[in-house]
Amino acid sequence: MIPINKKIILGVTGSISAYKTAELIRLLRKEQFFVQVVMTKAAKEFISPLTLQALSGNPVLENIWDTKEGNGMEHINLSRTAQLILIAPASANFIAKLTHGIADDLLSNLCLARKCPLLIAPAMNIEMWENPATQRNIVTLKQDGVVFIGPEHGEQACGEIGFGRLVNLDTITLEALKFSTNQSFKGIKILISLGATVENIDPARAITNMSSGKMGVSLAKAAYILGADVTIVAGKTTEPIPDGIHTVHAQNHIEMFAAINKNIDNQDIYISAAAISDYLPFVNNKKIKKTETTISVTLKKSEDILKAVASKGNIFTVGFAAESEDLIENAKEKILSKNIDLIIANLIHESMNQSMAKVTMINKNFEILDLPKSEKKEVAFKIMEQIHKTYSKEVLNEHNS
Repeated sequence: MIPINKKIILGVTGSISAYKTAELIRLLRKEQFFVQVVMTKAAKEFISPLTLQALSGNPVLENIWDTKEGNGMEHINLSRTAQLILIAPASANFIAKLTHGIADDLLSNLCLARKCPLLIAPAMNIEMWENPATQRNIVTLKQDGVVFIGPEHGEQACGEIGFGRLVNLDTITLEALKFSTNQSFKGIKILISLGATVENIDPARAITNMSSGKMGVSLAKAAYILGADVTIVAGKTTEPIPDGIHTVHAQNHIEMFAAINKNIDNQDIYISAAAISDYLPFVNNKKIKKTETTISVTLKKSEDILKAVASKGNIFTVGFAAESEDLIENAKEKILSKNIDLIIANLIHESMNQSMAKVTMINKNFEILDLPKSEKKEVAFKIMEQIHKTYSKEVLNEHNS
């Protein structure tokens, strides 16, 4: 099981983006975080403390002088029990206060007295963000070890367009999980291909497969949370890909092969979770007219991308085998024919295009580990655990040989 520390202090400051905090709390609670909200006085002008209390399940704190409970040292007590302080949204004013060590309310005191990491998600007008004073403050805080996420570029509440929007909430949640999780893959570069490829028959039609990309996205999230430097090469997927993970989009086999080749250098691990077309159609330049009762489509075998990557010999390779029968035998054959290190095998009817999956992991020594049917997010972490064990063993063996 992946060790996760789940207590987080969520600081809310005076920004119009404070209304998004309600949804952020919901996402954090969904990930089993204990969320303690601390608001500034200005934040209360944008969103009600009662709303955030109802969503977090905990009283919202703001007054440093409130001594009804404890020893009157909440700015010390709270910062000692949390694994992370997250300021979202963080206003230009609050960033300036942090830079100069000003502690005139509960939230700024908590930040000054903390022993845990501080993650800041800024949100402000583009001119405020680009102001030299704000940029100097950010440079100083980064030098002090504070981590910034965002802001995004886009339309702002004032009607202007530019950097200053609060970063995507899913990205913030992913970053919070990363700070609260054992970083077993820190320093390891992982390339993950995922989703389905789409191959044109003519300018209007194409053939593809039933893959949703959910398992691949879950693996990418798990690898990122566990500290890996993740690059995604993504085909067609119904599952949203987090904005915070570097992603290259590739629609068909040719584009995916090119993207993988371009990004494979200096990677430590390649996980081929994509449902890549095994056969490619000869493309008609003009739309096929609906004149015949039946038509024939000629297909040619495509190049095996996973086998090509494995042949390089300097990268740990993980493949998937989606089968309708003879699961173990077919998976073992793929290990041998492609010369890969680990394969994740599953029966199509038990996982493809579903939210849950039941998989069997087989290494190149044909050692087998069955995982019970679970949510793909949970399965992804267990797969990453096994990848880490197998990869670490190989690295150790190479070092000792």
